[in-house]
Amino acid sequence: MAENQLMKRGINSPTVLNAMVNVPRHLFVPESLRYAAYDDSPLPIGCGQTISQPYIVAYMTQMINPHPGMRVLEIGTGSGYQAAVLSHIGCEVYSIESVEALHESAKKVFESLGMKNIYLKLGNGYGGWPEEAPFDAVIVTAAPENTPRELISQLKDGGRMIIPVGGAHEVQTLKMIEKKNGAVIESDLMAVRFVPMVFM
Repeated sequence: MAENQLMKRGINSPTVLNAMVNVPRHLFVPESLRYAAYDDSPLPIGCGQTISQPYIVAYMTQMINPHPGMRVLEIGTGSGYQAAVLSHIGCEVYSIESVEALHESAKKVFESLGMKNIYLKLGNGYGGWPEEAPFDAVIVTAAPENTPRELISQLKDGGRMIIPVGGAHEVQTLKMIEKKNGAVIESDLMAVRFVPMVFM
């Protein structure tokens, strides 16, 4: 996976590659699909949600320049794979999921892997996690039609947010939003397709 899917497409961070190699992706997909766990494609995880393809997970992770001790807010725990990759790097991960079944399932996998630097919350991702803000980075793994301003407000100055933006039935744009000296700078990265971000 690392050589054929990631390094050939520009994933060159040793930290990210190490995490992608060592986090057991097959534990984050349904048993019936584990044969395809390391294919470079998204897979359904139930409840109308998906686990992103490995390249997208690696790309979004690399774009926030992760390092041990970094505080990251994740919107959309899903199966837990993105949070597990960040956890392996040594980040403190604050992850919010709106679907209770996925929230509970991810919690069990994290416990089985002994990942103690992931903090979970069942609730509405649009509001973020103000009690724990500000964050060094924000990763959003579902697409809102517009970037939630509340998430930007919870980003530290000097921090980065990676977020797909766009409607469910249109081409979405993966964006990087940076906060620099109080200014918000937005860049378009690539066309993507994510499940919609649900407002509870």
